Amino acid sequence: MTLRRQLLLVSLLLLSLPWAGCQFIREMEGALRHGQTQSLQATADAVAAVIAADESSLYPQPERRLTLDDEQRDLYAFPAQGPVIVDGYGDGWTDVPAASFGRAGDDASMSVDVRVQSSGKSVFLLFDVTDNKVVYHNPGLSQEPNGDRLILRLWANGRRQDYVIATAAPGSVRARFDGRRPRGLDPGRITGYWQDSMDGYSLELELPLAYTGGRLGFFFIDEDSTAPRGNRSVGNTTRIAAQAPPWLIYRPARLQSLLSAFTGGRTDIQVVDNHHWVLGELRGKQRSDEAQAQTFWLLRSLYRSILTSGDLTPPPSPTKAGKLAGTEIDAALAGSVSAERYRDTGSSSRTLLSAAAPVRDQRGVLGAVVVRQSGETYLSLTDQAFSRLLGYSLAALAVAAIGLFGYATVLSLRIRALSHAAASAIADDGRVSGTFTPSGARDEIGDLSRQYNELLARLKEYNDYLHTLSRKLAHELRTPIAVIQSSLDNLEQGDPPGALQQTATERHESEAARATYLARAREGLGRLQHILTAMSEATRLEESVNRQQKTLFDLVPLLRQLHAAYGELYQQHALNLSIQVPAASIMGVPELLVQALDKLLDNATSFAPPGSRIELRLEQEISNWRLQVYNEGPALPPGSAEKIFEPMISERRGSDTVHLGLGLHIVKLIVDFHGGSVSAENVCYVDGEILSGGAVTDAPDRTSQENANSTGVSITITLPAATQALSPETPAA
Repeated sequence: MTLRRQLLLVSLLLLSLPWAGCQFIREMEGALRHGQTQSLQATADAVAAVIAADESSLYPQPERRLTLDDEQRDLYAFPAQGPVIVDGYGDGWTDVPAASFGRAGDDASMSVDVRVQSSGKSVFLLFDVTDNKVVYHNPGLSQEPNGDRLILRLWANGRRQDYVIATAAPGSVRARFDGRRPRGLDPGRITGYWQDSMDGYSLELELPLAYTGGRLGFFFIDEDSTAPRGNRSVGNTTRIAAQAPPWLIYRPARLQSLLSAFTGGRTDIQVVDNHHWVLGELRGKQRSDEAQAQTFWLLRSLYRSILTSGDLTPPPSPTKAGKLAGTEIDAALAGSVSAERYRDTGSSSRTLLSAAAPVRDQRGVLGAVVVRQSGETYLSLTDQAFSRLLGYSLAALAVAAIGLFGYATVLSLRIRALSHAAASAIADDGRVSGTFTPSGARDEIGDLSRQYNELLARLKEYNDYLHTLSRKLAHELRTPIAVIQSSLDNLEQGDPPGALQQTATERHESEAARATYLARAREGLGRLQHILTAMSEATRLEESVNRQQKTLFDLVPLLRQLHAAYGELYQQHALNLSIQVPAASIMGVPELLVQALDKLLDNATSFAPPGSRIELRLEQEISNWRLQVYNEGPALPPGSAEKIFEPMISERRGSDTVHLGLGLHIVKLIVDFHGGSVSAENVCYVDGEILSGGAVTDAPDRTSQENANSTGVSITITLPAATQALSPETPAA
């Protein structure tokens, strides 16, 4: 995979920006939800406090608060949505749920569906009666109501009042008393219309709400002479029932007046009694679509899908029309403020927040106030913010992707150019033949280019060395081989003819010649052995140095012992020892340091003229020991002071000794093992004094060089001093 594709894939991580933005929107939406919940609960508490101050607004009949709920018999009056025309037809009643009553069993030929509405001070009733045979009132039989008829049982002054409605033919009807006639009540105010239907008849009535006394019972009498059991009745009460009629549950005008004080918000307020019946309702203002119009529909849908919770359920359905159900309502009727979030049934992407607070007085909970608000109210506040966030995120993602792709292209081109330059610099036979131009960029690729340049330079030097190694070896081996060959040739000639007649002097001269030839042959073999030893010594040392165990010892006695040994070994030179410190303890391996000094002294004597001075000096430099070896002889060529410690490098000329460039490399390995450093510099000898041109320099200063009697080289080893002192019992080396 190319670098551009890799960076393109990495740029996909920028998709975390929109994700983080969505998470922020979610957090903000959660904060808005919490604020909305607190606001709705506060509203519910405020409404509940107003209602609790007037119990009659919730219960116009106080005794209903203490009675048990009878869903099968009680009637609920739905508020009329417009004018109700009493004509016996079902127009305007289609949205009003019906309560059904009918005789159970095999003889169920009659049933009644009743619908109740309230409007102002009136109650409207619509009865749909299923009857296989309709019998009308016959005035000829009796002036008292006969035939199929309706008995309304109302409540006034603590007593029940029965009204009968019968008709001789379809049309308008009017109620009359059935039984005792109380004062102050006019049955003529109960009016209606009777209409036939395909399977029976319909009866629509209007009566004053005050006549009901908060109770409404009814039953239809089916006058069917053919029935085996005589007349039948169907309704929510019976003629012989002695108790009060069932309750008529309606929305008190006083309660609706109290709720109207909270008009103006976008919340729906509902009031339920302790049986979950809705007694008051205030619809909030419809949400304006102006905010939605400012947001593109696709972005709005995307935003809704992000924030929609799939685990939300719609509001629970009540057990009967006119009631309100929900866990928050149950909690409020139990005495605590609660809130619940539902999925709005009008939309799959909207939520509905419902908060409920109890209405309580000194005797307990009267009911509950339920405040509901659509989640769209606060979602519209963040539509534009989400669209801007999405736009900024996509723009940033596009800019970052283009930038990364462009950067990857430039980076790829630079790496390809570096690869091509490196490949072009090396020929097919492995030689560094071309030129490599390092980059000047101050970054990782620039560093890699410069390291390639250094590597290729060193590889070129190594290849050049290998290329000339055969000539070097031929040159080095030719002389000892020639010496050996000539010596062997002379020895093969043997004694000349007439050797027996030679005198003693002649035989002595012949033996001396043989000894000379043998000495030359041995010398040639020694030089060959020395060449082979030098070629294999470095590899053995690299493998064995790191296995050595460091010990604490003193350099001073070690140098004194070596000075005595070197004095006998190199008698053709003046070897001096200068120690500027009484003791120099280090952590190291004495044998390795002796080997390093052997290499330095061998290197110094090989280049120093016979009779010249070689000086070994030890001095202290802060927390280090400086060990220096000075010798007279040819100076280092310019630019070679740092290279002579690399393997296979030999720069100096003027010595007959074999130099394959390994001795000083071995010295560097040993010094590195001891944590020190080694350097070389050219020096001048002026009147016997050594003048240095500076650490690791190619030549001393010009003034010193002009006055110099001779030149030379100084090799300095810097070793760290031991942190612990050397005890008297510790051996010196």
